[in-house]
Amino acid sequence: MMKKWNDPEALLESQRYDNPIPSRTLISSLVEKSDQGMTYDDVAQAFQLEDENSLEALRRRLGAMIRDGQLIRIGQTYQLCNDDQEYDALVDINQRGQGFAVIKDRDDLLLSERELRLVFNGDRIRVRPTSIDRRGRTQGFITEVIKHQVQQVIGELCEHEGEFYVQPSAPNTHQPVTLEKELVEHAGLRVGDAVRIAIDDYPTREEFATGHVIKSMANQADTQIIIPATILEYGLPYEFPQEVIAEAEKFKEPSARDRKNRVDLRDLPLVTIDGEDARDFDDAVYAEKRPGGGYRVIVAIADVSHYVNVGKPLDDEAQQRGTSVYFPHYVLPMLPEALSNGLCSLNPDVDRLCMVCDLNLSRAGRVTKYEFYPAVMHSQARLTYTQVAQYLAGDSQAIVNNAAIHKSINTLFQLYQTLLQLREQRHAMEFETVETYMTFDDKGAIKEILPRSRNDAHKLIEECMLLANVAAADFALTNDVPMLYRVHEPPEFSRIQKVRDYVKLLGLSFPEQPTQADYQRVIEATKDRIDATSIHAVLLRSMMQAYYAPKNAGHYGLAYEAYTHFTSPIRRYPDLLLHRAIKAKLAEKPYPLQGAALDAAGEHYSQTERRADEASRDVTAWLKCHYMQQHLGEEFTGVITAVTDFGMFVTLSDLYVDGMIHISQLGDDYFVYDAALQRLTGQHQGQVFALGDKVVIKVAAVNLEERKLDFVLVKQVSSAGRLVRGKAPRSNSTATPRSTRSRTAAKEPQQYDNTSTGNKPVRKKRTPTVTDNQPNLPEQLVTPTEDKPKKAKKKKSDHVADRKPSKDKGKTKKKDKVKKAVKKSKKSNAKARAED
Repeated sequence: MMKKWNDPEALLESQRYDNPIPSRTLISSLVEKSDQGMTYDDVAQAFQLEDENSLEALRRRLGAMIRDGQLIRIGQTYQLCNDDQEYDALVDINQRGQGFAVIKDRDDLLLSERELRLVFNGDRIRVRPTSIDRRGRTQGFITEVIKHQVQQVIGELCEHEGEFYVQPSAPNTHQPVTLEKELVEHAGLRVGDAVRIAIDDYPTREEFATGHVIKSMANQADTQIIIPATILEYGLPYEFPQEVIAEAEKFKEPSARDRKNRVDLRDLPLVTIDGEDARDFDDAVYAEKRPGGGYRVIVAIADVSHYVNVGKPLDDEAQQRGTSVYFPHYVLPMLPEALSNGLCSLNPDVDRLCMVCDLNLSRAGRVTKYEFYPAVMHSQARLTYTQVAQYLAGDSQAIVNNAAIHKSINTLFQLYQTLLQLREQRHAMEFETVETYMTFDDKGAIKEILPRSRNDAHKLIEECMLLANVAAADFALTNDVPMLYRVHEPPEFSRIQKVRDYVKLLGLSFPEQPTQADYQRVIEATKDRIDATSIHAVLLRSMMQAYYAPKNAGHYGLAYEAYTHFTSPIRRYPDLLLHRAIKAKLAEKPYPLQGAALDAAGEHYSQTERRADEASRDVTAWLKCHYMQQHLGEEFTGVITAVTDFGMFVTLSDLYVDGMIHISQLGDDYFVYDAALQRLTGQHQGQVFALGDKVVIKVAAVNLEERKLDFVLVKQVSSAGRLVRGKAPRSNSTATPRSTRSRTAAKEPQQYDNTSTGNKPVRKKRTPTVTDNQPNLPEQLVTPTEDKPKKAKKKKSDHVADRKPSKDKGKTKKKDKVKKAVKKSKKSNAKARAED
C-alpha cells in the first residue's frame, strides 16, 4: 500500500486545503493502471486514507470527476473515460424540461441540469456515459457540442434588477438568453413583449447565451406566434436563401427541348384528385380497360428531378429540409413556391413534365407488367375527393362534364373494388381511428375541431399510389438499383406481449410471433365494439416506427415484401432520390447516390421526417390547449382512451381533445392499476375504469407550456358498454389537479448563483471543479460531489457559486408531509397520490 504519494499537484492541493487528499490527476493515474477499474474502498486503501474528513473529501472528489467526465462509474467500480466510450447523440428535451442524449442503437443517456446548460433542444453533441442515478438511469456528460440547431428563438422579454433576458417557450425554457439594455431600449421593447432574437454567443456551464433583437412581436396574438416559435425551436429551415429563390424562378414553362425524349401523354384524360385545400398537385391518374381483359393504370408524378439538380443551391436547400412540414393552416415547403405550386405542380390545362409508372393488371387486380419512363402530360381537371365521392355515389354533375374523364374514373373505381379484395387477402391493417381537422379565425385561433371522413375517393387514390410505390421497389430490387426503401419492421417481443396479454382478456388469441393476419383478425373481431377505437389504439401503439434505409426489410403494416416512396417528390426528398435513381438506370448512367452516402441519407431523412412530425404535433397540441381555455369549468362527455397507474386519459367526444384525470380525482377509494386489463379498480367500493368507458368530466386546468389538459371526473356514464347507475363517486373537484412539472415554472430562468433568490441571470466564471449539492441519499445511489468535510478548514474554496437555484427550505417540510400522508392513508389515493 502507498503510505505517501508523489502528487504532481501537491503544492496546489496544500494551498487549497489544510488536510489535502490526492488530486484528480493522481487519482486518474491510479485508476488508469487498473484493467478492471477500482472501487471507492480500493482508492481509499491505495492512498491509505483513514480519517473521516479525508474519506468524505475523496468521496466528493470522485463524484465530481464523474460529473466532469473524467471518470465513469459502472456499478461500484470507477474507470477512466476514454474516446471509445463517446458517442454522437441528439439532444431531446421534453415538455417537463427533462433532457436526454439520443444515441443510435443504444439506450438514451439522461442529461442533468448542469449538462443542459450547454445545449438547446435538437443540438448534436458528443457524449459519454458517467454514472447511474437513483432511478437506475445512465447519466451522460457532454464533451462537445457538434452543431447548434437553434439559431433564433421567440420568447417573452423579462427583467430583474435592470438585467434583461428572453425566456424562450418549451422545450427550451431551461435556457434564457440575455439582452443588453441598450438593445432593448433601441428596439422599444417592454417587459412582457414577445420578441424574436438571434443568438450571438451560445451558453456554457457558467454563462447564459447572449443575443440581439430581430423583431418585436408584441402586437401579434399568441396563436400567430406559436408556429414561428416552434419552427425556430425545432431548427426548421424557414426562409429560402435568395440564390435558391433565384434558381427556382429562372425556369420557364416546358418547351420543345424539355419535351424531347419524353413520352407524350397530353391527349390522355389524366386528372388530379386531392383535398379542397390542396395547393400543390404531385400525382395524376388515368385508367382504361385492356383488350382481352384486365386494366391499364397510369400514375403520373411531377418530375421534380428535372428542375432540382445535384450540387446546386436548390438541391442543397431541399436536402437540408428533407420534407415539407405541415402545420394546421400553414405549410413550410421543401421547395420554393415557384416550383412547389408552379412548374412541379400538375395544375390543370397546362403542360407538365412527369415521371410515369405505367402498369398492366389482370382482371383479378394482379400486376402483370409495369414500366417507368419520363413523360409530358396535360391535366384535364383538378378534382377533389368530395366531388369524386359524390360522382361515384351517382351524381354525374359532381365532376367536369367530360366523357373520357368519366370513363377513366369509372374504370378506376371498378379496379379499386378489386384491389380492396387483394388488400384483405394480404391482411394489410385497417385501424379504426378518427382523423380531425380544424377551422380557424383571422387571428389563427381554432374555431372548430371536426372529424375528417375518408371516402371511396381517398381510398381509390391511395390504392393507385400503393401500386406505384410497390412497383418502384420491385424495379429497384430486380435491377439492383441503390435507393432508399420505406422500412416498417415487425413489432418487438415486449410490445407483442402487452398486446397478447390484453387481447387474451377480450377472449381472443394472439401468438408470440404474430403476422399481419393475426392483427387484422383482432381488428375485425372488435371493430363493432363500443370501445373499438381504444382497443385499436393499443394495437397501433405496438407498431414500430417506419424509416428510410438502403436495405429492404419489408413493410409490416402494409403487408408488402418491399415498399418505397415514389409518389411525392415535391414534399419528400427520398422520393426525389428514387426518381434520380430510376432515371439513371433507364439512361444507363452512374447512380447519383450509393454506398455509405446512401446509408447516411436514410438516417438524415428519417430524422427530418421525425422532426417535422414532432413540430406539427407540438403546434396542434398547443392550439388545442389554447382552444380549451375558453371551456374552463365546463362539462363534456368523453371516452377513456388510455389507463396508467397515475390516472387515465380521456378523449372528448364532441371536441376530439385529450386530457388526463389524475388518480387522486377518482374518489375516496384506493384504486389499483391492472396493466394487463388496462383498467383501474377500486379496492373497497369496486368501481372500475377501463378503456372505452364513457365519463362526464369538467375541464379543470390548462397548461399551455406542457400542452396538457387536466380534467376532473364528474360521473361515470358507462362501464364495459353498460350504463352505470347510481351516484357519481365523490371527488376532490374543488382541488386543482397537481401539475406534473418536475422543475420551477418555465417563466423563471435557471439561476447561475445558488445564493440568489431572485430571477436575475447571474453570469459568473467558474473553474473546472464546480460542485453541485446532493441530497442525503445512500452512497451507492448517489454521484457524490467534491467538497471538504465540515470539520476541515478550507484555505481556498474548491468551488465557486453554481448557477443552480438555491433550494427552497419549504421543500423539506413538504416532503415530510407527503411521507406522512402516504403512511397515514392506505385506503385512499385521493390524498396520498395527490402529492405523489
